[in-house]
Amino acid sequence: QVHLVESGGGSVQAGGSLRLSCAVSRDTAGSHCLGWVRQAPGKEREGVAAVGSDGIPSYADSVKDRFTISKDNAKNTLYLEINSLKPEDTAMYYCAAVRVYRAYGGSCELPYNYWGQGTQVTVSS
Repeated sequence: QVHLVESGGGSVQAGGSLRLSCAVSRDTAGSHCLGWVRQAPGKEREGVAAVGSDGIPSYADSVKDRFTISKDNAKNTLYLEINSLKPEDTAMYYCAAVRVYRAYGGSCELPYNYWGQGTQVTVSS
């Protein structure tokens, strides 16, 4: 069983930055593809960034210039750095995992089967 716990969300003004963190179960970061998925009110979930167990990141086209995903296998932590925040970035951000090798198109090559509880990001104009 993989456990994921997000932190770092909050309310910020447009143009600001945030770093989200996700604590993952021991030994997960090196064996699973990990990613961030967001869901805005009334919208479908959107995979925004992922990093494969190979360490190679992937981003959705809509965020690739502003989002940076990284992981620290030794600390069992996944990060998402978000710069130049926009009101449309307002959403619940979820950390997710699946035991596959590669990330692709801002997500992993198979559907996620482990999810965190989410952390809220609210951006005001």
